[in-house]
Amino acid sequence: MLSHIPTHLIGGPLGAGKTSLIRHLLAHKPAHERWAVLVNEFGLIGLDAALLATDADAVGIAEIPGGCLCCVAGAPFQIGLARLLRKERPDRLLIEPSGLGHPAELLRQLGEAPWTGVLALQPLLLVLDASALAAGQALPDSQRAALEAAGLLLLNKAEGLDQAARARVLAQLPARPLRWTSQGALDFAELPGGAVRAGAEAGRPALPEGGAPLAPIWRDPRQPIRQVQAQAEGWSIGWRFHPSQRFDLQRVEHWLAALPWRRAKLVLQGEAGWQSANALEGGPLAWRASEWRRDSRLELIFATAQCPEALQSGLLDCRLG
Repeated sequence: MLSHIPTHLIGGPLGAGKTSLIRHLLAHKPAHERWAVLVNEFGLIGLDAALLATDADAVGIAEIPGGCLCCVAGAPFQIGLARLLRKERPDRLLIEPSGLGHPAELLRQLGEAPWTGVLALQPLLLVLDASALAAGQALPDSQRAALEAAGLLLLNKAEGLDQAARARVLAQLPARPLRWTSQGALDFAELPGGAVRAGAEAGRPALPEGGAPLAPIWRDPRQPIRQVQAQAEGWSIGWRFHPSQRFDLQRVEHWLAALPWRRAKLVLQGEAGWQSANALEGGPLAWRASEWRRDSRLELIFATAQCPEALQSGLLDCRLG
């Protein structure tokens, strides 16, 4: 394993465009570098690895579902990151915490043992929804606390904002380096710390040991695996469907349109193949072809608890056959 691996923490609230940014960076990765990507999600099913699935060479992706990564001392994070580093031996590491997490605290803890000498933390990149800020939507406290630590503010979803709207956004933010963008399109050359290279091999550093948890399997291919989680930040429900199950995507859209979710992420097998989408606050889904083929997944985050049985019944009605 290399030492002092350049490590880029990419924070920001739900739906700001963190995953879009990482997808764009992966598409423009220097050919000579091997990258590892660690993603955390609030829900338990785990969808970001599916949304980031790529046929690009020399990219390893791992996920830690089930909450916020702000407590780096927790065993799932320590073991998950150590396992990813040992397996991929990357030249560069990207970490995407949940939009409900605390990036400033995560940045602080990653600078402590056992990561000292293993990781070389680069300036925090904070992705913000410029259109939401221009409309007067408040930035969550956990993200506002990270503003001063940011090496770059990526003001995403800036298309269509005039000078007056941009001025309203800037009035809410401290004086930090910033970039207006759309669809998370940031050139690798503009990534803070992108020119930093890893150090020489350091043998086998003293990192936590542990195997990967076994994923639940389907006893009945017609019945999904469902996982529900309630935390102070919100309530989530997610499903994994056997790869034999297919969906009517239009029916899925109609079902979702009637629900008060805060965040929706999905990778489903439809009539025309595998499609992925994600949306915020009941917004429309933008479908795109997906390279994920293992199973169909869907996860929703709500502000308050819902009836799992009623939600599952509605989703099952969206299946084909």
